[in-house]
Amino acid sequence: MLFVTVPSPQAKEKLQATIDNYLREKIVLAAEAISKSAFEKINDNDVILVYGCSSLVNRTLCDAHTQTDRTFRVIVVDSRPRLEGRETLRRLVRHGIHCTYVMINAISYVLPEVSKVLLGAHALLANGSVMSRVGTSQIALVSKAYNVPVLVCCETYKFCERVQTDSFVSNELDDPDDLIVQRKGQAQLGGWAENNSLRLLNLVYDVTPPDLVDLVITDLGMIPCTSVPVVLRVKNVDQQ
Repeated sequence: MLFVTVPSPQAKEKLQATIDNYLREKIVLAAEAISKSAFEKINDNDVILVYGCSSLVNRTLCDAHTQTDRTFRVIVVDSRPRLEGRETLRRLVRHGIHCTYVMINAISYVLPEVSKVLLGAHALLANGSVMSRVGTSQIALVSKAYNVPVLVCCETYKFCERVQTDSFVSNELDDPDDLIVQRKGQAQLGGWAENNSLRLLNLVYDVTPPDLVDLVITDLGMIPCTSVPVVLRVKNVDQQ
């Protein structure tokens, strides 16, 4: 807490120290703890499916490859229009990890050989739902149909008291023009904005129900989605 009587230079130093301490504890050290916990879930000859680009998931896989003698293969699933999976693919291949790259419409073809799914999260809601990059819920749903365990890596600072059951009540809208595919310099939906009967919806996130997630790996350990309210209560007590 900063009081009005504190001189400005000292207040700035204290504020900077508080921010640095938060970043170190809640992000840097949390990522290390999650990476170490995830080691226990990666077995020899595993085939791990990842989606998009999660810095936490990428670090976990790279650490598992360099710090253990386990051999595993990664299937990187990507989707348009952002194609973030390409960055994941570059990072993993740079570390010498064997990878396969597919688009999201092909997951039903690769899931029979997958041993586990490892996903990142934008937020973990109070009802246990996982808010993440759009397409995550589709992957979790298909994985459930194939009896493939879905593991979510998420720091506890992303735990949120908000409750949400769908992707339409609250979401972030991206540029609809990003959905337009250009081939040979021509856009197939050129001039779509002039058509009153056509609208392009480019959602950034979706919400995955808790029953589609088997385990959440956090800096406090491995917990089910139903334990989110408990973690939130503990955080509120610590902040008082």
